Amino acid sequence: MQTFYTVRPGDSVSSIAKRWEVPVPALTAANNLSSPYIIYPGQQLSVPSGVTTVQVISGDSVYSLAQAYGVPMAAVIAANRLSPPYTIYIDQWLIIPPGVPYYVVQPGDTLYELAGRYNVMTGGVRRPELIRQANGLPSDLIHAGMRLIIPYAPPGGIGRLAYVSNFGGAYDLWLLDPVSGQSTAAGNRQADAYSVPYWSPNNRRIAFIGREGILFVLDVLSGSLTQIDQLEPYTTLTWSPDSAQLGYTKQGRIVLYELATFFARTLPVSGAKHVQWFPSGDKLLFAAQDSMGNDQLYEIQVDAAGQRQITRDTLSPKNDVKLSPNGSYALFTSPGASISIIYVVELETGNVSELTGGPLAKNYYPAWAPDSAIIAYSATDFVLRKGYFSTIRTERSQGGGQQMLAVSDCFATPVAWSPGSEAIAYLSGCKGEGTASELWIINTRHPAPIRVISGAGSITSVQWSYGAVPAEVYARFQSAAYRVSLPYPAAWRAVSETRYEGMDGFFQVSALASELPFPEVCRSEAYHQLMPYGASPRIVPGRVQGQEACYILPSPDQAPEFRRQSAFIAIYPQPVVINGSAYPYFILWADQDHLQTMVNGLRFL
Repeated sequence: MQTFYTVRPGDSVSSIAKRWEVPVPALTAANNLSSPYIIYPGQQLSVPSGVTTVQVISGDSVYSLAQAYGVPMAAVIAANRLSPPYTIYIDQWLIIPPGVPYYVVQPGDTLYELAGRYNVMTGGVRRPELIRQANGLPSDLIHAGMRLIIPYAPPGGIGRLAYVSNFGGAYDLWLLDPVSGQSTAAGNRQADAYSVPYWSPNNRRIAFIGREGILFVLDVLSGSLTQIDQLEPYTTLTWSPDSAQLGYTKQGRIVLYELATFFARTLPVSGAKHVQWFPSGDKLLFAAQDSMGNDQLYEIQVDAAGQRQITRDTLSPKNDVKLSPNGSYALFTSPGASISIIYVVELETGNVSELTGGPLAKNYYPAWAPDSAIIAYSATDFVLRKGYFSTIRTERSQGGGQQMLAVSDCFATPVAWSPGSEAIAYLSGCKGEGTASELWIINTRHPAPIRVISGAGSITSVQWSYGAVPAEVYARFQSAAYRVSLPYPAAWRAVSETRYEGMDGFFQVSALASELPFPEVCRSEAYHQLMPYGASPRIVPGRVQGQEACYILPSPDQAPEFRRQSAFIAIYPQPVVINGSAYPYFILWADQDHLQTMVNGLRFL
């Protein structure tokens, strides 16, 4: 719900904004005020997220603080759960809410008009029904004197926001739809507080480092989760432009992992970190120490040729290294936590420039806009009696044009750009030194902050997808005869009881009987005399539901008519009996692009 302040004599937009450290553009946008921003006593203003805590000093009382901020004593008492006689103490931290959590209806008000005035809109369309629903009204009819909750509306836009939260008791990866405002748990409770989601460029998968440092890849469409490797928390992950490979560093080496073939290739570099894939797909950016022990930026071809040193400076360490989406620049922060300055490198020349940043030189979580023109970041600030908080700022990549868009009551917050570079997501609700409990979105053109998540436990990270999530929907195949079920693209059609085909792939199931040891069963299928997998297929061990299994992956010389056929063979928990014969092995044939998703969702019945 939104919070409303009633204007008093002598108030101005700037004085109200300063009281709670809210940017003036955010306050005017939240109320759709027009220049010269004239306000009048008795007017009710929606006050966006700002700094609501103050430290008590000698002479303070609940009454004096309520008077100084122009809010009812009851609001201060309720926010701090104070009991009579409402005694407060020097150095105590108090919440001073910017008003009350309701709007008092004035003569002539309508729900439609209120929805427009206070941005209860999704994609620019007014949503008066949300106000009606929030207040349990039987109709749109309202009258003067009514107290109405004014909710925030989902802002709309394309894509999905992936965030990590411990809502429900355990950390999980969640997906938020900015159109409906609905969140869905997606990570099978495998995330941890340090997990950061990395979307693939095709918006189909999310990679993250979860519990016990396990690197997971989530298929957003099917919901399947694949374990890839075990890494140090906070290791930078990077997707190839075609979304087929995942890059990261492990023990100072660059690893390129191909999802379809389970093949990991290590490049011959040492001490590498912050690896990033260039949009061209043929080279990588990374940081490593030079002979003097200073971090420098380098590039290297994906085939390990052509390593080139880009920077030659003493700015070290280089943290938060991020390549611009157009591949022309990289940013980093240095030197560390107490002082953190953002630098931008022109990769062709190696020239380094410094951004203006916030007033305390504590600039964190820098992020490129998708158009590579603007950088958003969290700048820590400090005000006596209010303590530390952060401001959400943007600045041109070569410096200048700085704007302060919003305020978070967290010391620092991750920021994430929308696919169209028009909105920024950030975290707030830290309430002192705690972790964030709120997710906000602000449009850079109309900077009225919109709270989209509240009361979801601790939220530790957020990333926006690069575009719309593909619309492909999965159905579920189930066979009583073969005692198995598995997901498959719903657009595919059955050509028999055991085979489904589509324009982009196929699958077929069966069972095998053999007296050979299981490794020989896999080898016999891989090297079938018809060479369905090419001349030199690869056999990769695996498991499903605790059962020993193997993958058979085709070699490059596989004949085109086999449509990239691959296979998965597993030992049944109990042999199936078909027409009186026992079959101990299950086999799934499928095109290589869909095999892993099906295996991840495979269940023996």
